[in-house]
Amino acid sequence: MINCFKMKKTAQDYILSIVLCFAFLGVLACSSDKEETTPISIKMLGASTNKIEFESKENTTEVTVNSNGIAWTLNSSVSWIKVSQTVGTSGSTVVKITALENTDTSLRNAVITLTGSKVPSVTITVSQSAASLYPGYNTNPIAADASGMASSAVELASKIKLGWNIGNTLEATGGETAWGNPKVTKALIDAVKANGFNAIRIPCSWNQNLENASTAKIKTEWLNRVKEVVQYCVDNDMYVLVNIHWDGGWLENNITEAKKAENNAKQKAFWEQIATHLRGFDEHLLFASANEPAVEDAAQMAVLTSYHQTFIDAVRSTGGKNATRVLVVQGPTTDIEKTNKLMTILPTDKVADRMMVEVHYYSPWNFAGLTKDETWGKMFYYWGTGFHSTTDTERNATWGEETDLEKNFKLMKTQFVDKGIPVLLGEFGAIRRTTLTGDALTLHLNSRAYYLKTVVKTAKANGLLPFYWDEGSTGNNGFGIFKRSDNTVFDTQALTALKEGLQ
Repeated sequence: MINCFKMKKTAQDYILSIVLCFAFLGVLACSSDKEETTPISIKMLGASTNKIEFESKENTTEVTVNSNGIAWTLNSSVSWIKVSQTVGTSGSTVVKITALENTDTSLRNAVITLTGSKVPSVTITVSQSAASLYPGYNTNPIAADASGMASSAVELASKIKLGWNIGNTLEATGGETAWGNPKVTKALIDAVKANGFNAIRIPCSWNQNLENASTAKIKTEWLNRVKEVVQYCVDNDMYVLVNIHWDGGWLENNITEAKKAENNAKQKAFWEQIATHLRGFDEHLLFASANEPAVEDAAQMAVLTSYHQTFIDAVRSTGGKNATRVLVVQGPTTDIEKTNKLMTILPTDKVADRMMVEVHYYSPWNFAGLTKDETWGKMFYYWGTGFHSTTDTERNATWGEETDLEKNFKLMKTQFVDKGIPVLLGEFGAIRRTTLTGDALTLHLNSRAYYLKTVVKTAKANGLLPFYWDEGSTGNNGFGIFKRSDNTVFDTQALTALKEGLQ
């Protein structure tokens, strides 16, 4: 560096020297700054996505490759992936990625690698759905038909007052009469309507009514039979719910990742057929995805949600009145506490405000259904305030009474009803213990009537829609209200209690 101070020694010279020296240093600083801010060209390579998901059929998507000054190469790890351009240069290039049809019944995966000189490679993961196990049954989708379908789920819920189950009948293993009930007649449905019910749930079996198990084709005569019973209900201006019930447990007992693809394929095949066959009914008909799906944790809940999603998509795809029909999805095991904990995400529906959630209520089971003492608890014969026995005290309910009932139904109100999602109480009830005698029998039956009344009253207060479980049995440990052999009322006390709950 120049010695700025080896000049004349006058004061002015010193001052001038100092000024010149600082000016020189400033020039150097400016020069240095300019060198530091000069842009450096960086080689870059990228793609518009790093993940592609294909359906099983052959289809194509587009990916944009972005390169800054370098040549690139695009390679697929499998032969079923085709790319429209495997090499390119600088700039943005749109490449078409095609997946050939997957005819296998399992999901398949691949990797596409984007490489260039002296830059990190880019990986694009590709997955393709498995081919369906069954043929498509949505063979004649039609345009949406809004006639007779004006009500939202909330509006429809306001019209449903009290529901009744045709239990142990159309879902019976071995046929409609296999579990001791006669075939459903219009006279039975007329009697149910005449005695205060305006909605009916029809538990249905489909898997045992297949024309061809390998194709999941349901017998036309069975589809016609279910349609006939639905017509009995609609002719009475009743709302009616058709489901896939236990049905041998193919769905209900197999909510696992291992069975997910297989069961979704069957769910799709069944609902495309059911929905198409019953498509002509107006909003009086609702569809329900399942019955009591056995779910214990979040992983199983995710699988169940996929089953519900398949149900919704299949029904909607058939068009007509199904395009906006109200659909019902079941909580895990239809248990209220599990539903509150695990059903935090609902399946999606392209139609807004047309979904309900279903739970069931047989609590406490010791009172509602337990028929022999178990190590974990004894049978309860008496339930509710004012209905405990002073002599048979070990049979009084010790939990699950009014406070617990209110707490449970409030959970559903807060979680769903208050958010515009009605909750259908698809089953509830309590057995008659008619081996009791004398005062014990009288107190038991009175407490049972109080239980039924209180369940209905609490359900309605919290926006739940109550459907009584009637399996047709009029004997000991039975739920039956109607005597189906002659379509008369068998249990007047229970029927009166249910209707009093509405008041």
